[in-house]
Amino acid sequence: MEGETAAKVAASSSSSPSRYESQKRRDWNTFLQYLKNHKPPLSLSRCSGAHVIEFLKYLDQFGKTKVHAGPCPFFGEPNPPAQCTCPLRQAWGSLDALIGRLRAAFEEIGGGLPEANPFAAKAVRIYLKEVRETQAKARGIPYDKKKRKRPTTPAATHTAGDGDHAGGSDVGAALVVSAATTV
Repeated sequence: MEGETAAKVAASSSSSPSRYESQKRRDWNTFLQYLKNHKPPLSLSRCSGAHVIEFLKYLDQFGKTKVHAGPCPFFGEPNPPAQCTCPLRQAWGSLDALIGRLRAAFEEIGGGLPEANPFAAKAVRIYLKEVRETQAKARGIPYDKKKRKRPTTPAATHTAGDGDHAGGSDVGAALVVSAATTV
């Protein structure tokens, strides 16, 4: 079974790369070129989440998504009736997909421990969240996070030792509630 899987991987790698793989390679080369042109030039090993955010901001100049600023009369309108001078930016979805591809590329080249991956840095996740919220507000469309469906289980019968007594804590229920609220 493992031999078959290895053969499939080898066969797929000898043919032309998938669209995703080609895009990932292009994105990776673009980022490496950005590091090379950075003042002062940066090596990948010295790259941090702050440099990744700087790269994303640099990419905004090539964006095609109009993001209305607060003072713009069309701020919050999903379909503005006229043109305005607000800047074009990269769309949040494009940036999110880009970071996913760069994160995968970094792991594939053996960039080190997952904690060392600058594309997975907390600052990058926070920046992407802010971009998503800003763009949603500018378009007047709220971004609603999808709720995770809980698995349905049959109702359990309570017995005296279930932790159903006053003052007690049910750690399992607390973890389920905690997981549901953090997702």
